[in-house]
Amino acid sequence: MNYFLAKTDPDTYGIDDLVKEKITTWSGVRNPQAVNVLKSMKRGDTVLIYHSQGQSAIVGLASVVGSSRPDPKDSKSWLVDFKFIKKFKEPFITLADIKASKKFDNLALIKQGRLSTIELPAAFINWLKQKGLSL
Repeated sequence: MNYFLAKTDPDTYGIDDLVKEKITTWSGVRNPQAVNVLKSMKRGDTVLIYHSQGQSAIVGLASVVGSSRPDPKDSKSWLVDFKFIKKFKEPFITLADIKASKKFDNLALIKQGRLSTIELPAAFINWLKQKGLSL
């Protein structure tokens, strides 16, 4: 099982929307690097949902269900189905927390902040668990 991070603007689609829907098709990703990340997702992988646009925090968990596939409406995009697992209680792990740790300066979330989906290394997942995040 691999871990990924998927960024979303909570005003457009946030963790509360995923809570209501239970399963959603993640769409609208067009950046080639981010699309390649979506392509690599497999059933059972874990996805950390990250709110951007001011909150800048990991707010919940989802699981990849089904297979990733091309977007029939947009040849530059890709689709993956996510199933809601849990919403984290505050305090969330914020971008400021991650930056302050000085351990993940090479993480794409820091280096390439505009990417909407990234794969997460085991060291980052272990750090989150040490911070008390139940994954």
